[in-house]
Amino acid sequence: MLVSRSSVECRLYMDLHACSCGETSFEPGHVLREDEEGRLLAVYSGSCARCGLPRQFTFVLDDEMPPSPPAFGGAAASRIICPGEFLVVAEQAAARDRDRTAVATAVAAVEEVVKFIPDAMDAVPAEAFTSLTGRAAYVREPGRFARARLEATASAYREALASRG
Repeated sequence: MLVSRSSVECRLYMDLHACSCGETSFEPGHVLREDEEGRLLAVYSGSCARCGLPRQFTFVLDDEMPPSPPAFGGAAASRIICPGEFLVVAEQAAARDRDRTAVATAVAAVEEVVKFIPDAMDAVPAEAFTSLTGRAAYVREPGRFARARLEATASAYREALASRG
């Protein structure tokens, strides 16, 4: 079962998981309901924008109060998006830094990567990379996942955000 910490994290997960035709875009309807165990579920369903196939994602919502956007989740690391995916999202958002929203998303995504670093370590451990995209990002340049480098990146993005007023 997919456990999500916020609607922003649900949306990112859906954006990262394409339809069988390769399209990620779809406009889902959204309903909240309880399952038989009393857990709150967020169900997103709609049709693929390219091929029309039905798409549906069901998330168990974490009990912790969700953060305000653009944050993806609370203090704990994501259970459905790996650190490599978050860093790719941060870099893509920063590359289209035409507005505050994109830069704020970049900051939030880098902050998510840091959550994967255990207190006693200086970098995200290799076993945290669970997706093909994430593992590829790690293999290409593992140094990008060092705490010091991530903190410097987040700081640079915060400065860029502040400069946009």
